[in-house]
Amino acid sequence: MLKFLSIRDFVIVSQLELEFSSGFTALTGETGAGKSILIDALLLALGERGDAAMVRNGCERAEITAEFDVRQQPSLQEWLQTQALAGDDGVCLMRRLLDAGGRSRGFINGRSATLLQMREAGEQLLNIHGQHAHQSLLQPEAQRALLDEYGSLQKNAAQVSASYRDWQALRNRRIALSDNSQAIIAERELLSFQRNELEALAFNVADWEGLQADYRRLAHAAGLLETAALGLETLSESDSACLTQLNALMVKVREGVTHDASLAEMLHLLESAAAELQEAVYSLRHYQQHLETDPQQLIEKEQRIGYVMDMARKYRVQPELLNEVLQKIVARLTELGGDDDLEALLQQEKAAQQRYLECAQDLSRSRHLAAGKLSKQITAAMQTLAMQGGHFAVVLLPLSQGNVNGLETIEFQVAANPGMPPRSVARVASGGELSRISLAMQVATSQIASVPTLIFDEVDSGIGGRVAEIVGLLLKQLGREYQVLCVTHLPQVAAMADSQWQVSKTVENGTTLSRIEVLKGNQRIEEIARMLGGVTITDTTRKHAAEMLGVAA
Repeated sequence: MLKFLSIRDFVIVSQLELEFSSGFTALTGETGAGKSILIDALLLALGERGDAAMVRNGCERAEITAEFDVRQQPSLQEWLQTQALAGDDGVCLMRRLLDAGGRSRGFINGRSATLLQMREAGEQLLNIHGQHAHQSLLQPEAQRALLDEYGSLQKNAAQVSASYRDWQALRNRRIALSDNSQAIIAERELLSFQRNELEALAFNVADWEGLQADYRRLAHAAGLLETAALGLETLSESDSACLTQLNALMVKVREGVTHDASLAEMLHLLESAAAELQEAVYSLRHYQQHLETDPQQLIEKEQRIGYVMDMARKYRVQPELLNEVLQKIVARLTELGGDDDLEALLQQEKAAQQRYLECAQDLSRSRHLAAGKLSKQITAAMQTLAMQGGHFAVVLLPLSQGNVNGLETIEFQVAANPGMPPRSVARVASGGELSRISLAMQVATSQIASVPTLIFDEVDSGIGGRVAEIVGLLLKQLGREYQVLCVTHLPQVAAMADSQWQVSKTVENGTTLSRIEVLKGNQRIEEIARMLGGVTITDTTRKHAAEMLGVAA
């Protein structure tokens, strides 16, 4: 539950620190005093979007910090662990900074967090019921969402939505394949021809490089043979061959070594040179013996190169990329499938449709059960809210083929008076009736809320007298199970609260500021009397206020 809230430089709040307790707390004060500022600050701390107008005039930034006790919320603690946002044991600290330029930063337990993370955490920390919540009763989407939430059917509904999308995706593919069958057949025939053509080419990059090397060698074979012959003649086969002259020189140098030992190094160099030249002679002879000059091979390799180049020009790529072209063609053929794919796709579509129907029928059964329970609870609550004899019904209207939300639409129907048949809420309920129906619904759904803190922001507008007292009693009953905060103008509601805070405005140095004071004893009697009596507060009004507080206690 909410334990502590710190607000700094937010709207008309300079600095405010509040400690919260369990039970039902009422926030009261004059109209315009800023009672809803506390709600707005909490929303900002829990990830709602903010703007620069929320920063108090003349200040650099607004700062909101909210501390929650989450010891009784293992699912939230697990979520914090998975998000690497866990803090002290049993504590969740939400902090939001908003500067005058409109930029903001969020933190959970001192670690930087995205607005999405803050909202996901906030959804598990508290629920806020706004004073205009009854407007959503007119929206079919909101009605369906409320029923699913009441029946804890969100996972079932999500499964139905996923299975419906899978079914429709297969259906659309099957229709597209059927409508474009002739074009697909023509495309498949072309791609098959291209695949066969490229597979017959049997192109390989390594072989391509070897083919080009072989071609260059064969094309220049005569010149290469002439080069080898010249080398052999120069080195060993002519009368003045290098090796013959070198050997004669080495004989002379060896004789000289006997007279001058310094010639030994020269002799060593000459012997090494002679050995290298002899090795060159061996290599040239081997090269000469194995060099091919077959004209037929030259023609074949030239034809192969021409064929590859023709294919490369046809597909407008470099020869080295021909295999990539083949892979793309094969992939597209796989995507198009064979002639039997239309029947296979049809079978897949039928199976997906069956899965959807099974999920949707299961959801429908669960919705019927939840609708019956919710209808009874809201009808019972209506009897206490000046709508005696009225009846509320959550009706499931079947759809012929179903949609992403299931096999039915949800419609809230109401009979405000006895003996009248239920009709759509949007058609028969007045504004005041909508407000009371909304409150009854909020009370009914709050009783199954998984969050520990419930906030009601002037949901009691448009009611008064005995009905207002009953509303206060309902909120007090909720306070036994949850932490309940309610912004209210009604003394009957405020008197039922376990504790009461007064919100007021003051002007300091020409600046309007909002402050909150926890009321005790006579202070609370004075505030209830103000709410009862208006401008002039008499002893009778104070006595009435004291009686109301006594009855509530």
